[in-house]
Amino acid sequence: MDRLRALEVFVEVVRKNGFARAADALETSPANITRIIADLETHLGTRLLNRSSRKMSLTESGEGLYGRAKVIVEDMAEIEAIASSSAMQPRGLLRINAPLTFGVLHLAPLWPKFMALYPEVELEVALVDRVVDIVEEGYDLAIRISRSGSASHAARKLATSRNICCAAPAYIAQHGAPLVPADLATHNCIGYSYAASADEWRFADAAGQAHPVTVRCSMHANNGDTARAAALAGAGIIWQPTFLIGADLRAGRLVPLLPGFHLPDIDVLAVYPSRRHLSAKVRVMIDFLAAQFQDTPPWDLN
Repeated sequence: MDRLRALEVFVEVVRKNGFARAADALETSPANITRIIADLETHLGTRLLNRSSRKMSLTESGEGLYGRAKVIVEDMAEIEAIASSSAMQPRGLLRINAPLTFGVLHLAPLWPKFMALYPEVELEVALVDRVVDIVEEGYDLAIRISRSGSASHAARKLATSRNICCAAPAYIAQHGAPLVPADLATHNCIGYSYAASADEWRFADAAGQAHPVTVRCSMHANNGDTARAAALAGAGIIWQPTFLIGADLRAGRLVPLLPGFHLPDIDVLAVYPSRRHLSAKVRVMIDFLAAQFQDTPPWDLN
């Protein structure tokens, strides 16, 4: 049995939702399609499709195989295109994971431009704030906001974002502004649940000397937009990246605090599985994003 051909047939049957339509697409007979699927099921020792004269559906085993087989078939098509042409054409499904807020604010406006440049690439974008396992969960590329890079995958830096400690003018008018990081211990603070340092905010002065302070958080949030909204309402002091609060700082809705001290910058990274050869669709996406964020990123423009 030609296993690659069998996977191609299986994927096409699922895509077309029928044996006859798959046969037309693959220019073969329905009987041949039926035989190949039966041979594949026998080889795997499991039923992949529930089928009757009126309806066809995937079994649990079929659902598991389809996601992987679709990637294999698309990758093989890309390999064949590379071998048969000196001009590699990006094509196929590109699954991307990104943090929610960054994805909405700074990536969503870019997707139409990318799709116009590469019409044969189909985007599937998932926005979640947790760190996903890109291999285990089947992503081609992840955008991560990180101080430490990626130890287990290849990564390319796209941009840098500063972290700023700030509060609304109403909060400062009522509670005053901290003069040194240690003063934060007596203020209402709003913490970010996914921060590696938890409620210890780690500042440094101009000479590089560390000034860590354990703050008292009246609220924690696992989403930056939630922390920002609370700060804008005067509920407390936050630190957040400029890609989220840059516009608020420029408009005066939030006021930077502790000007003689700074928090560590964070990098915006494109992270992808470590492979010797990047697929064309991943390569062009990384190059595209790097070009959009080169020089001064949009969140730090005055």
